[in-house]
Amino acid sequence: MLGYDSTQASTFLHAPNQMWSFGFAAVLTLFDGGRHSAQSFQARAAFDEQVANYRNRVLTAYQEVEDNLAALRQLQQESVSQAAAVSATGKALQQANYRYKGGLVTYLEVASTENTALQAQLSAVAIQLRRWHASVLLVKALGGGWQDDKTVPSGVAAQ
Repeated sequence: MLGYDSTQASTFLHAPNQMWSFGFAAVLTLFDGGRHSAQSFQARAAFDEQVANYRNRVLTAYQEVEDNLAALRQLQQESVSQAAAVSATGKALQQANYRYKGGLVTYLEVASTENTALQAQLSAVAIQLRRWHASVLLVKALGGGWQDDKTVPSGVAAQ
C-alpha cells in the first residue's frame, strides 16, 4: 500500500498525501479506451490516402503525356495532309489565274478557287496552332515550365 500517514484529516488530500493517485494514473495509461489504436488507425488511413493521391497524380501525369503524344502524332499526320491540300489549291489557283488571263473563264472561278486556297491555308494554320498547344501541354505534363520576366523577383536575372 502506497501512502503517507497524517494525523489531520484536512491534509489527507494535499501533497505529499496525493501519492494515492499515482496508481490510478498508471491504470489510466494502460486502459485508454481504444484511443491509441484509433490514433494508429487514423494515421494508417491518412497514409493510405496520401499514397492513393500520389498514385492518382502519377497516373494522371502518364495519361496527360500519352494523350499529348498521341495528339502530336495525329496532328503531324493532319499537317502533312493539309500541306498537300494547300499545295494542290495553290496550283489550282495558279491554273485558274492562267485560264482567266487567257479569257477561258470568268473571274468568279478565280475568286472561288482563291477562297478554297485561303480556307486550306487557314486550316493549316489551325493545325499548326493545335500542334503548338499540344507541345506546350506535353512539356507541362512532363513537369517542365517557364517563367515570364514579370514573375522573376527583382534583383534576379532572368534566364
